[in-house]
Order: sequence, then C-alpha cells, then structure tokens
Amino acid sequence: MEKEITLKDSTITYTLKKSTRARRVRLVVHCDGSVVVTLPRHFKESVAERFLKEKMNWVVSKLAFFEKFEGKSFGGYSYNDYVKHKENATFVVQKKVEYFARSYGYFYNRISIKNQRTCWGSCSKKGNLNFNYKILFLPENIQDYIVAHELCHLQELNHSKRFWKLLLGILPEYKEDRKQLKMYSLA
Repeated sequence: MEKEITLKDSTITYTLKKSTRARRVRLVVHCDGSVVVTLPRHFKESVAERFLKEKMNWVVSKLAFFEKFEGKSFGGYSYNDYVKHKENATFVVQKKVEYFARSYGYFYNRISIKNQRTCWGSCSKKGNLNFNYKILFLPENIQDYIVAHELCHLQELNHSKRFWKLLLGILPEYKEDRKQLKMYSLA
C-alpha cells in the first residue's frame, strides 16, 4: 500500500508491506529511490511512520546517495581506497554477520575483507567468509543480501533449491535485492 510522509521538508512516498514472515520492522531504500517499510503482520501501521521518522536522516542520506551513484561501476577504485576503507567495511560487515548469524543460528570461522575484482563475497568449506570492501558503498538492503547469501552457503555450498529456501527464510524479499545488486558492477 502506497503512503506518504514528510521528512526534512520533503514528501516521500513509501510502500508499506505487512508480512507474516517478518520478525522486525524492515526499512529499505532502493537504488531507484523507492522506499519500502515491511512490518510484522500484527504491528499497527503507525509503527512504520514512527520508524521512518526515527530513521529520517538515514533515509534522506540514502536517497541523496542514489541520486549521485545510481547504477555506477565500482571498478575505478584503487588499492589506496581499499586501505582507506577496509576498517570501516570490516566494522559494517562484522556487525551484520554477527546479527544474522546469531538470529538464524549460523556458525562461521572468520571474516576477511578483501579487494576482490569480480565478486562481492564468498564462503569457504572451512566456514571462512570473505567480503569485498566495496560492500561499504552499497545500499544497506544489498549489504544485508550479500551477508545473508554468504551465511546460507555455510549450510549449502551451492545454489540449490535448499540454498534459496534458506535465504528466503532470512530475507523474504531477496529476489528484489538480488536484482538490484546486478545494477552495481565491480568491473
């Protein structure tokens, strides 16, 4: 259902969804500028508006970010950029991995932040998780998708139906996030 809210003197249209699978309020700002709030089925709609107001600065900054970087390639970054942003990327990724691992019962060995040219993340048979430092520059919902994707590989080291079912259990809207990720090129 389409709704509107005024944040920082701007009227923002957002989509309000209710989900039986949602366990918490989820806010996503997509790279096309659309905003989606997903609520657990039993939550009142006023919770979404209150949540948006609490996250107002974040929403406005994400919308501004997408106006600047929508669909751009991440290929032009240098080794110096990697050194400069690795610590920040490590902090963001560790926080997300710990949250999803604790919430969904995944156990991993270690996390590495790398300067990869062709992939956003990977998982080894030993339970090591690797992430590209450029994940830092992606929208939060895409960061969540990449982290959840790699965590699911801890149980299914392939892309079988069981793998996608695991991912669906963590991110009910993963197909939308996956489609968005394709807009960001590492080349």
